[in-house]
Amino acid sequence: MTQTRKRAGSLLLAFAMLLSLCTGAFAAERGAEEALNRAAAHVYSAVPSPQVASIGGEWAVIGLARSGYDVPQSYWDGYYETVVNYVAERKGVLHEKKYTEYSRVVLALTAIGADPTDVAGYNLLTPLGDFDKTVWQGINGLIWALIALDSGDYEMPVNETAATQATRQMYVEEILSKQMPDGGWSLSGQGGADADVTAMALQALAPYQDQSKVKTAVERGLVGLSNLQGSDGGYSSGSAANAESVAQVVIALCTLSVDLNDIRFVKNGYTALDNLLSYQQENGGFRHTGSGGGNTQMAGEQALCALAAVNRAAAGKSALYEMNDVTICLSGQQSGTGLSGKHPDVCAVPVTAPGTTFADITGHKDQKAIETLAERGIINGGDGGRFSPNATMTRAEFCAIVVRALGLTPESTDDFSDVLSDKWYAPYIGTAYTCGIVNGIGGGKFAPNGTITRQEAAAMVARAAKLCGMDTERDDTQTRNILAQFGDYTTVASWAKPSVAFCYDADLLDQSDLDIRPGQAILRCEIAQMLCRLLDGAKLL
Repeated sequence: MTQTRKRAGSLLLAFAMLLSLCTGAFAAERGAEEALNRAAAHVYSAVPSPQVASIGGEWAVIGLARSGYDVPQSYWDGYYETVVNYVAERKGVLHEKKYTEYSRVVLALTAIGADPTDVAGYNLLTPLGDFDKTVWQGINGLIWALIALDSGDYEMPVNETAATQATRQMYVEEILSKQMPDGGWSLSGQGGADADVTAMALQALAPYQDQSKVKTAVERGLVGLSNLQGSDGGYSSGSAANAESVAQVVIALCTLSVDLNDIRFVKNGYTALDNLLSYQQENGGFRHTGSGGGNTQMAGEQALCALAAVNRAAAGKSALYEMNDVTICLSGQQSGTGLSGKHPDVCAVPVTAPGTTFADITGHKDQKAIETLAERGIINGGDGGRFSPNATMTRAEFCAIVVRALGLTPESTDDFSDVLSDKWYAPYIGTAYTCGIVNGIGGGKFAPNGTITRQEAAAMVARAAKLCGMDTERDDTQTRNILAQFGDYTTVASWAKPSVAFCYDADLLDQSDLDIRPGQAILRCEIAQMLCRLLDGAKLL
């Protein structure tokens, strides 16, 4: 009897402990969301007009942009204008030696959907192609150059003045070479590892873990970070525990998809997030150190970035510096502002890979259209650097490029039984369906691998054009008159006729063709031409 009671008591105690841990984790997650909103409100109030600066500038912009906090359009436009003026005044030279200046600005511009390759006529990525000058600043220069380049999947810029042209792998190798025996990194490469530098190095290496040596280095780095963690869950730089250090560690763990409750990073029941939140003040700001009551702007901005990383991880979104999901549009930026009646989620897509071309499109009549889309990452080629302009395209592939062309965020749905959630195209089809760009083929199916026909493409493009604010309506008489010039117009499906008529009338389809050929597969080059003309007509180029 006594033994039975002991067992029951042990089970109850274990259950209570488990419940306590689950409740604590839930409370921490909820507390982090509340803390994020307070931190964002404080930073937005404290930095009403962000400048090109480490404090009161780029980190505030990055934190606000990646937090999802409701910031008015004028805030982003104002910052962009400030950057343009700053770059113009300095003739594109942000600093002679500190190349982290370029990396920081590139990150902020990418976060708000701006194009860092053309700011007042200067490509701010170009300096990062100079290996020797980037390395001059030490490991910080390497780390942030890599993070900046990867933030928008930018091509490594060719720096014609560089003594040594950099590559991503050169930066990776250099960071690996600086790892210390204890698994961490430091600015000087001597003494013990530094939590801030170790965390930042791990952030930079995160995308390269498919390389076994990087994976090994990352695991050693996590061991080093675990050993550096204090008994209160916090971190120090030098001898002083501070908010900025723990913020960098939180960002690193989120970037690496390491649970903040991972046993390696829980000390005496405290996580790094628990420690970070202990620095927050009533007004949403953050102290630099645990003692004293004053806020510091740097602590507040770095903490905001960390809380944004936590929130994004909890929501299943991309990491803090993985910015291909950016949907912020800039008024008056070079990409185009769109028509006044466009859907608010439609956004001009900036050039991210200028000069992109393919070996098999030289001299092709649609070469310019193909390159225009490829430079923006809307359309891509296949193996061997070829585009295959005369090949066909699947319905799923077409969905993907239309969603990319309109700057929409891909999000999966479960509307079609033949679109499995683990397929690459599921988010694109989900968004296209939600936005009314596509319909199924009936019976709850979409036929993602079916070849798209000319009339199907016209229907989808017409719906996309409507989202862009274009007038797509044509009455029966207009539709008949537009289509009657083609010999096979009677073969167009009734559901597709208005859309096909719009595409010809808006010059999205080539009116010099003798036939519509509605049921034929549309070619990749024709699709590129259609979408390029659509974006041009919608003022999104």
